[in-house]
Amino acid sequence: MFPWFSFLTYAVITAVTPGPNNIMSMSNGIRKGFRGALPFNLGILTGFSLVMLLCTAFCSLLSSFIPRIKLPMLLAGACYMLYLAWETFRSSASVEASHSHDGFVPGLLLQFINPKIYIYCIMSMEAYILPYYAGQTLPLMGFALLLALIGFVFTLLWSAFGSGFKWLFSRHARIVNTVMALLLVYCAFSLFGS
Repeated sequence: MFPWFSFLTYAVITAVTPGPNNIMSMSNGIRKGFRGALPFNLGILTGFSLVMLLCTAFCSLLSSFIPRIKLPMLLAGACYMLYLAWETFRSSASVEASHSHDGFVPGLLLQFINPKIYIYCIMSMEAYILPYYAGQTLPLMGFALLLALIGFVFTLLWSAFGSGFKWLFSRHARIVNTVMALLLVYCAFSLFGS
């Protein structure tokens, strides 16, 4: 029988923890409100779904290449996270500042270099799903989309949190930007701890 409880526990804990999607969603929620952050979040959903489907389709192939591609993927992801951290840190103290990384396309493109979601998918597939559904296309596609949906739900919650506490963040924008930048730096460096 499929271990739903442990699978969903892993998926939810992984999806709720700070990462590029959640930090950027909260930042956009702070600056633009929940509705204004939706294009970025819909970009995340679209890109996340595509990455989950591609990652699932090639998981067994990737498994044999992981030792060779893991380091370059982690380095690219860490560099991008450090870039986002720098941009967040040096952004205007005003939470209404215009940013180029808050629309649909940036949300979509972020997924293709976000190592957290690759690791999320590979771990989910290898540890939970493939032992039960290897070679079964429709269930594997369903699980890939379920993983994307779980991630999307938590980006929406981070946007709602940012939007709901905008009044607090607007009074302390420099501190909030610094904390978010430090969280992104933490995310970048934590990639190399596993």
